[in-house]
Amino acid sequence: MTMQLTGIHHLTAITANASENLHFYTQTLGLRLVKKTVNQDDTSAYHLFYADGLASPGTDLTFFDWPVGRERRGTHSISRTGLRVGSAESLRWWKARFDDLKVKSGEIRDVAGRQTLDFEDQEGQRFRLTVDDSGAPSHPWDRSPVPAEHQIKGLGPITISVPDIRNTETVLVQVMNMRQTSTYPSPDGTGDVHVFSMGEGGPAAELHVAVEPDLPAAHQGAGAVHHVAFRVPDIEALHAWTERVRGFRVPSSGEVERYYFRSLYFREPNGVLFELATDGPGFAVDEPLETLGESLSLPPFLEPRREQIEARLKPLVIV
Repeated sequence: MTMQLTGIHHLTAITANASENLHFYTQTLGLRLVKKTVNQDDTSAYHLFYADGLASPGTDLTFFDWPVGRERRGTHSISRTGLRVGSAESLRWWKARFDDLKVKSGEIRDVAGRQTLDFEDQEGQRFRLTVDDSGAPSHPWDRSPVPAEHQIKGLGPITISVPDIRNTETVLVQVMNMRQTSTYPSPDGTGDVHVFSMGEGGPAAELHVAVEPDLPAAHQGAGAVHHVAFRVPDIEALHAWTERVRGFRVPSSGEVERYYFRSLYFREPNGVLFELATDGPGFAVDEPLETLGESLSLPPFLEPRREQIEARLKPLVIV
């Protein structure tokens, strides 16, 4: 049987204001803060994880808190983050909510055969709500300000921008075993978008590649996406993927222990950072599911430095 990635695992973006970020994603979008920790490679920065009520793989939207200016938009980047909702009625509910809260948003429209709604967060990160009526299970958070039937179900199609798709397509298809399932005109009129599917496919398992040769190269900053991670069932499967990536001579990080999951990092030919991440052990490995995100969690190898790390972090409050 061909090795398969099973969907989007998480997406990590950049914020320059952790407290405003916490307010937007928990109070406006209604997501659950499931892990408050630090960037393991830069412990002066928070790493915040938002997800559904059970902190399920495939629902994690995460942020590094870095004191940087706004991103410069362009190609060679992850350009839009997909989120899934359960119905067209939910899209209408969200459009009214965004208008009421003065969140920048577009109009409901059809993209690649699905109803969608584009919006931006307070730092300009670009999102797209997409209707997922596949019947995939959802796990609402009972303390969300958003009604259960309208809550975000998880990550949806992720869009990357490249100036030339040829080498990227080779890596996606030959190395990562994705399959190109469709093409559609960019809603922004900048060219074609190619849809690559993983596993069983559907909106939780798609990477959309926009070919935009006329754009300048992006420069990361607040509002930008740092990387996207794809789901691998377990460590044994990750070992196999590590060997596969090495066999194709794609430079990689080697396996990295992130405590909540185990990862492998590499860049596709246009420079976008990809991660393969295991579904487990998950965020309840070091604190009860009921109280996820309520205190600062540190992986065991950082625990001896807790006092020093906490002293360098700014207070995190909902503003």
